[in-house]
Amino acid sequence: MMDVPSWLEIIIRSSILVFVLFLLTKVLGKKQLSHLSFFEYIAGITIGSIAAEISTGLESNFMNGVYSLLVWTAIPFIAGFIGMKSKKARSFIEGTSTVVIKEGKIQEENLRKEQYSVDELMQLLRKKNAFQVADVEFAVLEANGDLSVLLKKEKQPLTPTDLQLDVAPEKVPQTVILEGEIMDAALAASGLTRAWLEMELEKLNVAIDNVYVGQVDSYGQLTVDIYDDKIQIPEPKPRQSLLSALKKCQADLESYSLQTESEEAKQMYKRNAKKLEQILLKTEHLLLKG
Repeated sequence: MMDVPSWLEIIIRSSILVFVLFLLTKVLGKKQLSHLSFFEYIAGITIGSIAAEISTGLESNFMNGVYSLLVWTAIPFIAGFIGMKSKKARSFIEGTSTVVIKEGKIQEENLRKEQYSVDELMQLLRKKNAFQVADVEFAVLEANGDLSVLLKKEKQPLTPTDLQLDVAPEKVPQTVILEGEIMDAALAASGLTRAWLEMELEKLNVAIDNVYVGQVDSYGQLTVDIYDDKIQIPEPKPRQSLLSALKKCQADLESYSLQTESEEAKQMYKRNAKKLEQILLKTEHLLLKG
């Protein structure tokens, strides 16, 4: 039997190992790609070293290397399985979270225990948009090295709930044009038609073939990204956006009046849709000037 050239053997070995490593990584799961436990971190380094040695170590036995890969893959897999069954084992294998700031005070002993300097802590805080320790109610260093931060109540941004405001749910923006093709399903999900889309594109003076991505937001506003970046797309005008939102609201009220089985609700929707229609008749010419 003719000997295989060393360069060809390396190519064959490497190709096989890429496939084997892919399968082994799939076994370990997505966690191996993001937050690693101590076992997974050690195993990842070792598996890579073994794979490199098998690829180029022509004098070594190929299958022995594969067996070694299987063993090192099994270690974090078994450790993860044990961790799922036992909280104590999980704490030992993956580590536990540590409180590093409490009521605006750094817990120096805990910080030293985790071998973090104050500079490193401040860097992690800045990543969480917390620039002052006194503003932090609670900060926890997670087992994977992430820092979870809870700002003091008075330092947290205001929300509609704080102001006791009812806010309509935000709809997911729909991609209605992709690489010059109209996405009819996304258009229908937005409650819009091709005729509306063509009219909006005409307002922007853009041909559909030149649109790379076109999206509709929750207010029915179309934004486009075109192939030819030299062409300037007019910015959406606030008054026209308001007009679009009012028209959409009026159309939604009419739609709700048709969908509900309650006669009382039906009349309420119709009444308010009529009010909006009257407002639009009086203000449309002013909003179109914006």
